[in-house]
Amino acid sequence: MSAPAAKVSKKELTNSPSEALETSEKEQQEAIERIDEVQSEIDKLNEQASAEILKVEQSYSQLRQPFFQKRSEWIARIPDFWVTTLVSHPQMSSLLGDEDEEALRHLTRIDVIEFEDVKSGYRIDFYFGENPYFENKVISKEFRLEEGGDLASKATEIHWKSGKDLTRRPNQILIKGGRKRFLEEPDSFFTWFSDHADAGADELGEVIKDDIWLNPLRYYLVSDLDNEEAVGEDGDEEEAFEESDGDGEASEEGDDGGEGNEIHSYKRGLFVLGMGKPGLRAATDLPKDTEILSEAMLEAGCFGFAASVLSRITHVKLSEKDIEQGYAE
Repeated sequence: MSAPAAKVSKKELTNSPSEALETSEKEQQEAIERIDEVQSEIDKLNEQASAEILKVEQSYSQLRQPFFQKRSEWIARIPDFWVTTLVSHPQMSSLLGDEDEEALRHLTRIDVIEFEDVKSGYRIDFYFGENPYFENKVISKEFRLEEGGDLASKATEIHWKSGKDLTRRPNQILIKGGRKRFLEEPDSFFTWFSDHADAGADELGEVIKDDIWLNPLRYYLVSDLDNEEAVGEDGDEEEAFEESDGDGEASEEGDDGGEGNEIHSYKRGLFVLGMGKPGLRAATDLPKDTEILSEAMLEAGCFGFAASVLSRITHVKLSEKDIEQGYAE
């Protein structure tokens, strides 16, 4: 006698593969709707956060102004500060021709003015002294967000002196087959003031506003560091040549001198970065403009930046704490 068949529930009999698929799709659709509801709440919070961040940015933009003004007063005492800074910036340097640099030697000040609603735009002002290139004392470029949401720009018209328009000047004359031909040089930096084709993609304005303007000193010091390293390399070559002519004893003396040079380099680097004391000036024999820089950086207390730069100068691993303690001593 065979075993009785197992009982099958009505639910199991009606739960076909197609019905199971339909149930799965309904569950997924419900999950998507719930995700969308939660995402809407997240978006609301993001909008609130953006509004609060904008208020904070506006507040701090005003708080920074007196410090920018004080910094500009110190910068005005250093010859060629701005042209040195711009030439030392990796993106800016590729845009500057020789004559651009000559014109920018007359640049005395840069200001970035953010509008009251910082998201609506900004203006960059370039102040120039008397120069052989143009009549303008101030050249500005402004970026403003229009009602449609697109960014538009406008700039001061540059009044070039006769024969000095850098945006139209040929680079050189080639003589080929008895004929003279003109080669146009790459676009001058000053063509940027008349380029309004796509303000939203204007990277140069953003670089000046968000990088160079916020901390121009670090790019100015790049030039000093390059000079320091070049001098150090020359000195190392001379020392190596002198040691090669001496005996073992002279070599040992050279080793002692190397340690002394390292300490001297450390003190010299401290002074260059404004972390040293005025008493070191006699030992370093640095120019007056470096002393001015020292006072400015001393007020800023840039110990972390000093540590990274001094590590390059002295080839010794230095921390922010090392610099702070060294200055305190």
